[in-house]
Amino acid sequence: MAPRVQLEKAAWRWVESVRPEDIHREHIEIAYRICVPPCKRGACRRNCKGNPNCLVGIGEHAWLGEINENNFHNIDDPNSERRDKNTFVGLTNLGATCYVNTFLQVWFHNLELRRTLYLCQNARAEDPHTIFPFSDYEPRSICEHLQYLFALLQNSNRRYIDPSGLVKALGLDTGQQQDAQEFSKLFLSLLEDTLSKQKNPNLQNVIQLQFCGQMSYVTVCNQCGRASPLPSRYYELELNIQGHKNLTECVTEFLKEEKLDGDNRYFCESCQSKQNATRRIKLHSLPHVLNLQLMRFVFDRQTGHKKKLNTFISFPEQLDMGPFLEGKDEKCVYELSAVLIHRGVSAYSGHYIAHVRDARTSDWYKFNDEEIEKMEGKKLQLGIEEDIAETVKSQTRKPKCSKGYHCSRNAYMLNVVCMTFEPSFLQRLVDRDNRKFEEWCLEMADMRKQSVDKGKAKHEEVKELYELLPAEDGQQYEFVPLEWLKKWLDDSTVTKEIDNGNFLCSHGKLHPDKVGEAKRISVKAAELLFDRYGGGPRLDGSTLCEECVGQRCRVLRLKNQLAEDYKEVTNLVKGPPKSDEGYWVGKTSLRSWRQLALEQLDEDEEETKHIDGKTNGEGPEITDEDEEEMKTFNEDILCRHGGLSILESERRLVTEEVWSKLRVYFPRAPQFTQLQEPCQQCLRLEREGKENEALNRMMASEQKSSLLNLFQEKNRPTLTKWPQETDILYIVPLFFVDEWRKFIRRPTKTTPVSSVGNSLLLCPHGGFMFTHDSIIALLWPGEWEVISRHFLVDQPISICRISQELFDCVCVLCPELCRDCREGFIFQQQRDMREYAQATVYVRKVIDDKRLMEAAPEVNVSGSEAEDEREEPVTKVDGERDPDFSQVGHKPLTSVSLFITYNGGKSGIRRSTRHRKLRGEKALIVSANQTLKELKIQIMHAFSVAPFDQNLSIDGRCLTDDSATLGSLGVIPESVICLKVCTTFILDLIRNLNLK
Repeated sequence: MAPRVQLEKAAWRWVESVRPEDIHREHIEIAYRICVPPCKRGACRRNCKGNPNCLVGIGEHAWLGEINENNFHNIDDPNSERRDKNTFVGLTNLGATCYVNTFLQVWFHNLELRRTLYLCQNARAEDPHTIFPFSDYEPRSICEHLQYLFALLQNSNRRYIDPSGLVKALGLDTGQQQDAQEFSKLFLSLLEDTLSKQKNPNLQNVIQLQFCGQMSYVTVCNQCGRASPLPSRYYELELNIQGHKNLTECVTEFLKEEKLDGDNRYFCESCQSKQNATRRIKLHSLPHVLNLQLMRFVFDRQTGHKKKLNTFISFPEQLDMGPFLEGKDEKCVYELSAVLIHRGVSAYSGHYIAHVRDARTSDWYKFNDEEIEKMEGKKLQLGIEEDIAETVKSQTRKPKCSKGYHCSRNAYMLNVVCMTFEPSFLQRLVDRDNRKFEEWCLEMADMRKQSVDKGKAKHEEVKELYELLPAEDGQQYEFVPLEWLKKWLDDSTVTKEIDNGNFLCSHGKLHPDKVGEAKRISVKAAELLFDRYGGGPRLDGSTLCEECVGQRCRVLRLKNQLAEDYKEVTNLVKGPPKSDEGYWVGKTSLRSWRQLALEQLDEDEEETKHIDGKTNGEGPEITDEDEEEMKTFNEDILCRHGGLSILESERRLVTEEVWSKLRVYFPRAPQFTQLQEPCQQCLRLEREGKENEALNRMMASEQKSSLLNLFQEKNRPTLTKWPQETDILYIVPLFFVDEWRKFIRRPTKTTPVSSVGNSLLLCPHGGFMFTHDSIIALLWPGEWEVISRHFLVDQPISICRISQELFDCVCVLCPELCRDCREGFIFQQQRDMREYAQATVYVRKVIDDKRLMEAAPEVNVSGSEAEDEREEPVTKVDGERDPDFSQVGHKPLTSVSLFITYNGGKSGIRRSTRHRKLRGEKALIVSANQTLKELKIQIMHAFSVAPFDQNLSIDGRCLTDDSATLGSLGVIPESVICLKVCTTFILDLIRNLNLK
């Protein structure tokens, strides 16, 4: 079958020779591809989406061939979870608990320990006077969990069991691998403590009898020969393997004599002084089960981490420990019963398995979590465990081992043993679990049977209906969704009702663009499918949309004709139009009319497309923003009143022939003949605008000449040195002055200022509030008289001089200062400075005790920034820290506060409040509630300086409390924080010490 694009082109090829008004039924069926031949089975690798008659590759192959019942379900055979006869039970790995599973298997195969645990009394189960809810029993203590686990390992019908109860009782993290040797010590210690509380004296010391031996640390003074033994118990021997080849060398080194001399001399009680001495370990007794820990994980001083030693160690199947016992010549032969293996080259990861010998049959088994493998020939076979570490560089070759010996580079623990009874309660628990397992097996088998029966019924349905799907030529037909057919043939999903709503056009019929996503089937097959699954609407041959086909035909014909019309229009517009026969066209529209035509045709085509299942012209609402973007031809000469624009330079005349061709592509475009008059409203507004501009120029000129010094910021009154020629000054908002200057500079582009707005400087009580020079401006009395004449003044504000002394002057405000509102305003300002979110602070790195702020600022600023940074001669006074007027009622007081008392001082310059960024400085976004530690982490990412190497300060004050918030530390928006790397302090200290 031809590709989808070729089918699309073939479906509309007829539009080149057929006009929209000449469309017949045959053209509509071609557009909907009714006559495209269907594909045959085996001819298509996948379904042809462009062909509504292709019913191949939709999932039918799974039903028409030979049927395998296993394809009807995804349920595994429950018997695969059943334990085979004469096999052991595995343990589930809960994430990183393989080390726990290995020790549990080793301890389970210790028959004496297992028998002892079974004898432990369970108070809840054994008390005959207690009504025990057996069906609801759950182990609580660690001993109960271990009892239940061992009973399941012995008699469960399951192939593997879940040890999560015991792991949870021990409080282990299933996602983190612990130190295996440390776990062994702690668990045996915990078990010993639990068994010591048993009433039966034979159970209290079972851990000591099984695993505990006696030894002593003997120190001998070289001066007097006095021996000082220190008795001790041990549960395992920790043997160093570094530099050794076999187990005997490791045990010998463990017991060798150690010299104590130099700084490590021994204090002798007899000599009453430190003396050279020797120390060694003496073994006095050996336990029944001897654990030999091979210390493969050692601390690496160079890296500061543990590492694994992949040294080959040879060990025998039978070990005679008699020669190592102190003062005994008898033989003490141990037989190897378990080898614990660590797979992997790292001390922090890897996998643990166990090779354990069955005490009853002497067969060796490999326990790997859920998987258990029996070794052949009743011999230990370490096998592939020795190939895991081959990735380590410089691996030595595996040495040859004598008969009865084994070599391993991964063995980390050897369990050697010197040459059952179950209470009815535990057996009842195991029987309960086995019953649950059998019930689960029956349930799974029943579910498998139901799935198979359902699959067979579906198979018969598919065989019956698939043969009826193809629609024969000349017969009635209907359309159904392709995706629904695929899901109907996919047994893994639930078949829903048939939904054809997404295929409808704006006229409520089948959209021609959606025919590739539907399939044409016979009426008989459609009747059966809709009867069984329901749905709708039904789409048959009568739902082929003639309107959509006609619209598409018109659009395609215009697209094909556009190139030819574009050349013709280009040639026609070169000549002038005849008198009284022209049409106005926007110059911009005329230059881009071809692109606008393509966009218009695409919009017309889009109007017929299906949108969100809406029919009959319904669709998404068009917002005002969308309408602004949908510009049409000739809108550039349309004024806001809908008339012809008054700007003649933006339009030109074209002939009637040109306009008629453009009108075909833009039938809704605004039309203006040559005799059309421009918009009268726009003409009137233009005249009024010119008159207003003239008035504004006149007003600005008059105000500028009257207030020239205020405009140029010359000869401004200041309170640092009260002017002698007047006793009164007036106050207006600085915002009013700034807006007025903007109007004077650009009177035709800016709205005139009409009012002063002094009420902004007053509190709700009518008192004065603001005193900072960045908010108010001072005026001479003459300037105030001019302003009062030209502007509306809601509230005069003045400051009067009452008397003048040598260094001080006494002044009074009218209206007077409202202290309560002023203090509240200052308090709110300070609070806002310390309660902020997403504010900017600047971190400046300090080098060689010089702040980078002394360096030149960056020069890459924009023109507007440069203008804002320009110095302006505005008053800046001393004593700025106390900006309040000092007065009570109407009584004048002498004060040293801002605007009231001044002892000389120079006039300052108001600079821009914008922060000037320096080289090496970076801006960070912070909040008042984040801690200093979080800020240091931000600084670490910005400057690559670790938090512990950061020394931060602000205004000479060090910031040291990492847990304190930035608000409590006084860090406010736009603050500059100095960063000094601590290593610099260390170098400075060393340099100063060397100089001294």
